[in-house]
Amino acid sequence: MEHLVEHMKVSYHSVHEPKCGVCGKHCRSFESLREHLIGPLPKVECARVFSVRGCSICLNIFDSNATVRYHRAACQYSRAAPMPRGGITGRVVALACKMVGGGSDGSMDLCARVCLIGEDEHIIFQTYVKPTLPVTNYRYEVTGIRPEYLRDAMPLKVAQRRIQEILCNGEPLWKLRPRSYGRAKILVGHGLDHDLERLGLEYPAFMIRDTAKYPPLMKTSKLSNSLKYLTQAYLGYDIHTGIQDPYEDSVAAMRLYIRMRSQAHPREQLSSLEAERAREDEPRRTPGTFSIRLLLLVPGLLN
Repeated sequence: MEHLVEHMKVSYHSVHEPKCGVCGKHCRSFESLREHLIGPLPKVECARVFSVRGCSICLNIFDSNATVRYHRAACQYSRAAPMPRGGITGRVVALACKMVGGGSDGSMDLCARVCLIGEDEHIIFQTYVKPTLPVTNYRYEVTGIRPEYLRDAMPLKVAQRRIQEILCNGEPLWKLRPRSYGRAKILVGHGLDHDLERLGLEYPAFMIRDTAKYPPLMKTSKLSNSLKYLTQAYLGYDIHTGIQDPYEDSVAAMRLYIRMRSQAHPREQLSSLEAERAREDEPRRTPGTFSIRLLLLVPGLLN
């Protein structure tokens, strides 16, 4: 038994796996860590310490209860208010869409609204999109979209071209490579496979960071959590309480991405491949942050 315990202490764990701040246990996901600390059957000592010095949002342990209170004010986000349009700043953009229904039963998703934001949460591009097929269900209770909003909306082909221009940012799509993508943008979102399919867009997998597929944010059953749950659990506020806005979804995905990117990722645990890619990113990195390109090594935010 002692041999097994020692083995677990020194065995390789992904640098993306969260770790208990009390006992040092590595967990496959933040959901596993949450269950370890405050679940139905938590580890008693860890739960006791966490109840006094732990943050229920980021699940970190601090030196004192006073430190936790001070930290929580910065850790908990407030609901996003729409920001004015701005230029394209930073290397990352977030995308979200809202769908109306097509087909005889209204179950076919048709993109009717799209929003892209930058890292500063300013809107880069936002528009209603005119579907190429007849709309049979506007899903007003969720989307807030009425027929008149789409009557003179931007054609899908035009929206495709505008979004592609923003993502590629002057770089030819066919030239993008994992280690050489120039000015092209990292694309963040939740359920991006579906959004890009409905938009009729293609983008390299190594340029996509999907919060629905990032293992530390998935359920213990390895299924995706909803964006609503992730926002409430790891950002500390509620979304989708009424009509859903793609701006709000893109902000939530961007904030989750930035929070995960800023987690501590000990360099001594990196494999040789990871270390090589980390060295390539060194000029862009700042102390205490995790490089964007290193996220390519984990499925989800990485594929």
